[in-house]
Amino acid sequence: MKLFYRQFGSGKPVIILHGLFGISDNWVTFGRQLGKQCAVYIPDLRNHGQSPHSPVFDFPSMEEDLLELMEDSDLHEIFLVGHSLGGKVAMLFAQHHPERVGKLVIVDISLRKSLPDNEHQLLLDTMMEVDFSGVKSRSEVENQLMTKIPSQKLRLFLLKNIYRRERDKLDWRPNLKAINAALPVIFEGIRVEGQFHAPALFIRGGNSGYLLDGDRAEIKKRFPGATFETIANASHWVHADAPGEFYRVVDNFLFSTG
Repeated sequence: MKLFYRQFGSGKPVIILHGLFGISDNWVTFGRQLGKQCAVYIPDLRNHGQSPHSPVFDFPSMEEDLLELMEDSDLHEIFLVGHSLGGKVAMLFAQHHPERVGKLVIVDISLRKSLPDNEHQLLLDTMMEVDFSGVKSRSEVENQLMTKIPSQKLRLFLLKNIYRRERDKLDWRPNLKAINAALPVIFEGIRVEGQFHAPALFIRGGNSGYLLDGDRAEIKKRFPGATFETIANASHWVHADAPGEFYRVVDNFLFSTG
Protein backbone atom coordinates (compact mmCIF):
# COMPACT_ATOMS: atom_id res chain seq x y z
CA MET A 1 0.00 0.00 0.00
CA LYS A 2 1.28 3.46 -0.91
CA LEU A 3 1.07 5.48 2.30
CA PHE A 4 0.58 9.22 2.42
CA TYR A 5 3.52 10.82 4.22
CA ARG A 6 5.02 14.16 5.14
CA GLN A 7 8.72 14.86 4.74
CA PHE A 8 11.01 17.41 6.37
CA GLY A 9 14.73 18.07 6.14
CA SER A 10 17.52 16.06 4.56
CA GLY A 11 20.25 13.67 5.65
CA LYS A 12 19.97 10.53 7.76
CA PRO A 13 16.40 9.19 7.33
CA VAL A 14 14.11 8.98 10.37
CA ILE A 15 10.63 7.50 10.07
CA ILE A 16 7.99 8.29 12.71
CA LEU A 17 4.92 6.06 13.14
CA HIS A 18 1.90 7.53 14.94
CA GLY A 19 -0.51 5.68 17.22
CA LEU A 20 -4.13 4.55 16.98
CA PHE A 21 -6.45 7.38 15.84
CA GLY A 22 -3.34 9.49 15.25
CA ILE A 23 -2.21 11.10 11.99
CA SER A 24 1.06 12.41 10.61
CA ASP A 25 -0.10 15.95 11.33
CA ASN A 26 0.18 15.26 15.09
CA TRP A 27 3.96 14.99 14.63
CA VAL A 28 4.60 17.94 12.30
CA THR A 29 6.08 20.28 14.94
CA PHE A 30 8.42 17.57 16.21
CA GLY A 31 9.25 16.48 12.65
CA ARG A 32 10.16 19.98 11.54
CA GLN A 33 12.39 20.47 14.55
CA LEU A 34 14.13 17.14 14.06
CA GLY A 35 14.32 17.81 10.33
CA LYS A 36 16.90 20.53 10.92
CA GLN A 37 19.53 17.79 11.08
CA CYS A 38 18.03 14.77 9.27
CA ALA A 39 15.39 13.67 6.76
CA VAL A 40 12.12 12.99 8.58
CA TYR A 41 9.33 10.90 7.05
CA ILE A 42 5.96 10.78 8.85
CA PRO A 43 3.44 8.48 7.17
CA ASP A 44 -0.23 8.03 7.94
CA LEU A 45 -0.72 4.36 8.76
CA ARG A 46 -3.22 2.46 6.60
CA ASN A 47 -6.83 3.28 7.49
CA HIS A 48 -5.64 6.56 9.06
CA GLY A 49 -5.29 10.11 7.77
CA GLN A 50 -4.83 10.45 4.04
CA SER A 51 -3.54 6.91 3.48
CA PRO A 52 -5.74 4.37 1.68
CA HIS A 53 -8.38 2.28 3.41
CA SER A 54 -8.36 -1.50 3.52
CA PRO A 55 -10.39 -4.16 5.33
CA VAL A 56 -7.02 -5.69 6.27
CA PHE A 57 -5.64 -3.98 9.36
CA ASP A 58 -3.00 -6.04 11.13
CA PHE A 59 0.68 -5.90 12.01
CA PRO A 60 2.03 -7.83 9.00
CA SER A 61 0.25 -5.47 6.61
CA MET A 62 1.52 -2.37 8.43
CA GLU A 63 5.08 -3.76 8.42
CA GLU A 64 4.78 -4.38 4.68
CA ASP A 65 3.52 -0.82 4.17
CA LEU A 66 6.57 0.54 5.98
CA LEU A 67 8.93 -1.60 3.91
CA GLU A 68 7.23 -0.43 0.72
CA LEU A 69 7.64 3.21 1.79
CA MET A 70 11.34 2.59 2.38
CA GLU A 71 11.79 0.85 -0.97
CA ASP A 72 9.92 3.57 -2.87
CA SER A 73 11.99 6.27 -1.14
CA ASP A 74 15.27 4.36 -1.60
CA LEU A 75 15.88 4.21 2.16
CA HIS A 76 18.25 1.40 3.05
CA GLU A 77 18.74 1.99 6.79
CA ILE A 78 16.67 4.26 9.00
CA PHE A 79 16.20 5.44 12.54
CA LEU A 80 12.69 4.33 13.48
CA VAL A 81 10.40 6.05 16.01
CA GLY A 82 7.01 4.60 16.94
CA HIS A 83 4.34 5.69 19.42
CA SER A 84 1.77 3.27 20.87
CA LEU A 85 0.36 1.28 17.92
CA GLY A 86 3.19 2.71 15.80
CA GLY A 87 5.59 1.48 18.46
CA LYS A 88 4.30 -2.07 18.12
CA VAL A 89 4.73 -1.90 14.35
CA ALA A 90 8.23 -0.48 14.87
CA MET A 91 9.25 -3.25 17.29
CA LEU A 92 8.07 -5.96 14.92
CA PHE A 93 9.71 -4.31 11.93
CA ALA A 94 13.02 -4.00 13.80
CA GLN A 95 12.87 -7.69 14.75
CA HIS A 96 12.04 -8.84 11.23
CA HIS A 97 14.33 -6.40 9.38
CA PRO A 98 17.18 -5.62 11.82
CA GLU A 99 19.53 -4.69 8.99
CA ARG A 100 17.20 -1.83 8.01
CA VAL A 101 17.01 -0.15 11.45
CA GLY A 102 20.06 1.61 12.87
CA LYS A 103 18.37 2.90 16.03
CA LEU A 104 14.91 2.37 17.48
CA VAL A 105 12.77 4.66 19.66
CA ILE A 106 9.60 3.23 21.20
CA VAL A 107 7.22 5.66 22.87
CA ASP A 108 5.02 4.47 25.73
CA ILE A 109 4.21 0.91 24.70
CA SER A 110 5.54 -2.51 25.71
CA LEU A 111 5.64 -6.03 24.35
CA ARG A 112 2.83 -7.30 26.54
CA LYS A 113 -0.87 -7.13 25.85
CA SER A 114 -1.92 -3.52 26.32
CA LEU A 115 -4.19 -2.24 29.03
CA PRO A 116 -7.86 -3.21 28.74
CA ASP A 117 -9.10 -1.40 25.68
CA ASN A 118 -12.33 -0.09 27.25
CA GLU A 119 -11.29 3.53 26.70
CA HIS A 120 -10.28 2.99 23.08
CA GLN A 121 -13.47 1.05 22.41
CA LEU A 122 -15.45 3.90 23.94
CA LEU A 123 -13.66 6.41 21.72
CA LEU A 124 -14.27 4.28 18.67
CA ASP A 125 -17.92 3.69 19.49
CA THR A 126 -18.46 7.40 20.12
CA MET A 127 -16.83 8.33 16.81
CA MET A 128 -18.96 5.80 14.95
CA GLU A 129 -22.12 7.17 16.56
CA VAL A 130 -21.57 10.73 15.31
CA ASP A 131 -24.42 11.85 13.05
CA PHE A 132 -22.93 14.01 10.31
CA SER A 133 -26.27 14.86 8.69
CA GLY A 134 -26.70 18.61 8.89
CA VAL A 135 -23.33 19.10 10.60
CA LYS A 136 -21.50 22.18 9.28
CA SER A 137 -18.54 22.55 11.65
CA ARG A 138 -16.12 20.67 13.87
CA SER A 139 -17.66 22.33 16.91
CA GLU A 140 -20.94 20.59 16.16
CA VAL A 141 -19.12 17.26 16.00
CA GLU A 142 -17.41 18.09 19.30
CA ASN A 143 -20.80 18.72 20.88
CA GLN A 144 -21.77 15.15 20.00
CA LEU A 145 -18.49 13.74 21.32
CA MET A 146 -18.89 15.69 24.55
CA THR A 147 -21.70 13.45 25.78
CA LYS A 148 -19.29 10.53 26.31
CA ILE A 149 -15.81 12.07 26.13
CA PRO A 150 -15.42 14.69 28.90
CA SER A 151 -11.75 15.44 28.15
CA GLN A 152 -11.46 18.40 25.79
CA LYS A 153 -7.86 17.45 25.03
CA LEU A 154 -9.00 14.00 23.87
CA ARG A 155 -11.87 15.45 21.85
CA LEU A 156 -9.52 17.83 20.04
CA PHE A 157 -7.17 14.92 19.33
CA LEU A 158 -10.00 12.99 17.69
CA LEU A 159 -11.29 16.04 15.81
CA LYS A 160 -7.98 16.15 13.94
CA ASN A 161 -9.46 13.21 12.03
CA ILE A 162 -12.34 15.25 10.57
CA TYR A 163 -12.22 16.31 6.95
CA ARG A 164 -14.56 17.90 4.43
CA ARG A 165 -15.64 15.04 2.19
CA GLU A 166 -17.80 17.36 0.13
CA ARG A 167 -18.33 21.11 0.22
CA ASP A 168 -21.06 20.84 2.86
CA LYS A 169 -20.28 17.36 4.23
CA LEU A 170 -17.87 16.49 7.03
CA ASP A 171 -16.74 12.95 7.82
CA TRP A 172 -14.10 10.89 9.60
CA ARG A 173 -10.90 10.14 7.71
CA PRO A 174 -10.09 6.84 9.50
CA ASN A 175 -11.63 3.58 8.37
CA LEU A 176 -13.50 3.12 11.63
CA LYS A 177 -15.16 -0.12 10.55
CA ALA A 178 -11.85 -1.85 9.81
CA ILE A 179 -10.22 -0.47 12.97
CA ASN A 180 -13.15 -1.63 15.08
CA ALA A 181 -12.96 -5.16 13.65
CA ALA A 182 -9.20 -5.33 14.29
CA LEU A 183 -9.13 -3.75 17.76
CA PRO A 184 -8.73 -7.03 19.72
CA VAL A 185 -5.73 -7.98 17.55
CA ILE A 186 -4.16 -4.54 17.87
CA PHE A 187 -4.18 -4.79 21.66
CA GLU A 188 -2.60 -8.22 21.79
CA GLY A 189 0.99 -8.54 22.94
CA ILE A 190 3.94 -8.58 20.55
CA ARG A 191 5.28 -12.08 20.02
CA VAL A 192 8.85 -12.12 18.75
CA GLU A 193 11.40 -14.93 18.80
CA GLY A 194 14.61 -13.14 17.86
CA GLN A 195 16.62 -10.24 19.19
CA PHE A 196 17.30 -6.72 17.96
CA HIS A 197 20.83 -5.80 19.02
CA ALA A 198 21.10 -2.19 17.83
CA PRO A 199 20.48 0.68 20.28
CA ALA A 200 16.85 0.99 21.34
CA LEU A 201 15.30 3.65 23.57
CA PHE A 202 12.01 3.06 25.36
CA ILE A 203 10.34 6.26 26.56
CA ARG A 204 7.38 6.26 28.92
CA GLY A 205 5.11 8.90 30.36
CA GLY A 206 5.33 9.11 34.13
CA ASN A 207 1.54 9.17 34.41
CA SER A 208 0.95 6.34 31.93
CA GLY A 209 0.50 2.64 32.53
CA TYR A 210 1.36 1.35 29.06
CA LEU A 211 5.06 0.79 29.84
CA LEU A 212 5.83 -0.40 33.39
CA ASP A 213 8.95 -1.37 35.34
CA GLY A 214 7.76 -4.97 35.15
CA ASP A 215 7.99 -4.87 31.35
CA ARG A 216 11.71 -4.17 31.28
CA ALA A 217 13.01 -7.73 31.69
CA GLU A 218 11.16 -9.04 28.63
CA ILE A 219 12.09 -5.95 26.62
CA LYS A 220 15.78 -6.40 27.49
CA LYS A 221 15.52 -10.05 26.48
CA ARG A 222 14.31 -9.13 22.99
CA PHE A 223 16.14 -5.80 22.72
CA PRO A 224 19.47 -6.30 24.54
CA GLY A 225 20.59 -2.77 23.69
CA ALA A 226 17.52 -1.17 25.26
CA THR A 227 17.69 1.82 27.57
CA PHE A 228 14.75 3.48 29.33
CA GLU A 229 13.67 7.06 29.98
CA THR A 230 10.69 8.29 31.97
CA ILE A 231 9.29 11.76 31.31
CA ALA A 232 7.59 12.89 34.49
CA ASN A 233 4.06 14.33 34.50
CA ALA A 234 3.39 13.08 30.97
CA SER A 235 0.52 10.84 29.92
CA HIS A 236 0.45 8.24 27.15
CA TRP A 237 0.78 11.13 24.68
CA VAL A 238 4.28 11.97 25.91
CA HIS A 239 5.27 13.99 22.83
CA ALA A 240 2.24 16.27 23.25
CA ASP A 241 2.45 16.69 27.04
CA ALA A 242 6.19 17.44 27.26
CA PRO A 243 7.36 18.38 23.75
CA GLY A 244 10.58 20.07 24.85
CA GLU A 245 11.77 17.26 27.10
CA PHE A 246 10.65 14.64 24.59
CA TYR A 247 12.63 16.28 21.80
CA ARG A 248 15.72 16.58 24.00
CA VAL A 249 15.62 12.88 24.93
CA VAL A 250 15.06 11.65 21.36
CA ASP A 251 17.58 14.03 19.81
CA ASN A 252 20.23 13.05 22.35
CA PHE A 253 19.67 9.35 21.72
CA LEU A 254 19.64 9.56 17.93
CA PHE A 255 22.37 12.11 17.30
CA SER A 256 24.54 12.59 20.37
CA THR A 257 28.18 11.66 19.71
CA GLY A 258 29.02 11.58 23.40
